[in-house]
Parts: sequence; structure tokens; C-alpha cells
Amino acid sequence: QIRFFDKQIEALCAERHPETGVLRQIKGVGPVTALTFCLVIEDPARFPRSRAVGAYLGLTRRHDDSGESEPELRITKAGDEFLRRLLIQSAHYILGRFGPDTDLRRWGLRYIERGGGSNTAKKKAAVAVARKLAVLLHRLWSTGEVYEPVREDQHAAAA
Repeated sequence: QIRFFDKQIEALCAERHPETGVLRQIKGVGPVTALTFCLVIEDPARFPRSRAVGAYLGLTRRHDDSGESEPELRITKAGDEFLRRLLIQSAHYILGRFGPDTDLRRWGLRYIERGGGSNTAKKKAAVAVARKLAVLLHRLWSTGEVYEPVREDQHAAAA
């Protein structure tokens, strides 16, 4: 039954939502995540900047600054809970043992190192990578660009 539904989701992506193909260039983003992203966002032109997608999905921190105090608060959890969960699962795959070597993975691993490698740092890194992934998905969808997994090395070689 799972294979049957997987085929139906693949067919739905191919027939009614071909833009999911652009989003699935990123390893760790499957048909369910890509389709859900397209259905929740609906139109990439809704957002003037790709960075606004992270806040729309509730993947940014709450703010309660007072005087010199800037406490680290939890994420806002606004927006679609299912899509947020799928993006965080994709981020866990990207950061995990079998994740491909990409700029996003390297950034997430550096984030974990800055936090001392603790469990809390890993969880925060997964949410941060999920936010960056949402921004990247929106950017790819709105421009139709081909995804380059490792741009840092290409820019360093050009310099």
C-alpha cells in the first residue's frame, strides 16, 4: 500500500505540480516535502524576499528584548505545522550521517560546533537548517535556477 501511495504522489507531482521537480534537486527533499511546500506557499510571488518564508513558516525565533537583555527564545511556530515538521526532517537528513556534502550541511555542522556539539546545539542547528532550506526552496522555485550543492569551493577556485 505504501508503494501504491508513493506512486500516486509521484504522479501528482509530475502531472499537476511540475514545479516540485525544481525543489527536489536538493537531496533530502522528497516528493511529499516538495508537494507540501508548493501547496502551502501556493505562489512564490507572495513573498517579496525569500527570507520572509522562514518567518511565515514559524522557523524564526521569538523576540522579547528588554533593555540589555536579549534572551534566546523558542521559534514562533506560526504557519503550517506539517510543512515545518517535514522541513525539520529534511534538515535532520542533511545533517545526518548519510547527508550529502553541501554548503547547507557544512553551515549546519559549523553551527553545531559553535554550540559545543551538545544535543541542544544539534536541535537548534536542525531548525536553523530547516529555515535556510525553506528560503532556498523558495528561491529555487521563484527563479527556476539549477541547484549547486557546493558553491563555496567553486567561488574559491574562481578567485
